Order: sequence, then C-alpha cells, then structure tokens
Amino acid sequence: PRRYSDYPDAFMSWNIISSIGSLISLMSIMMFIFILWESLISNRQIIFNENMISSIEWLQKFPPMEHSYTELPILIKF
Repeated sequence: PRRYSDYPDAFMSWNIISSIGSLISLMSIMMFIFILWESLISNRQIIFNENMISSIEWLQKFPPMEHSYTELPILIKF
C-alpha cells in the first residue's frame, strides 16, 4: 500500500479497545454459524409445538370470515 495510517500514541488504548471489540464480534459470529450448522444437522425431536389448539380458530380448516369472532368462545375438552 502506498499510504499507511499512523495514529498518535495517545490513541493506543482506543485501538486496543477496538481490536478487542472486533475479536468479540468475530467469535460471536463464528459461534452463531456453529449453532446454525449444528441445529441443521442434528435430528432432535421438537419440544414445543407452535400449533397448540388453544382457540377455536385452529380447529377450522379454512380461514374464518372477517369479523366472525367478536369475542373468543370457551373451549371445553371432553
């Protein structure tokens, strides 16, 4: 390179803080990529089901008409 950036020695502490911050960011990105990779290749069972039948709209096969539920009905499981 033709130009070098030269900072005064008074900014050395800020340079060290910036370098440490960049290393923390690099390690967190690497850990995030590892977690994504590990979650994609593992064959774990689902613990929490997002399709819980806790309201009547989940029992219908088609979307309900607009304004069909002014208030939620009570569900009773026999």
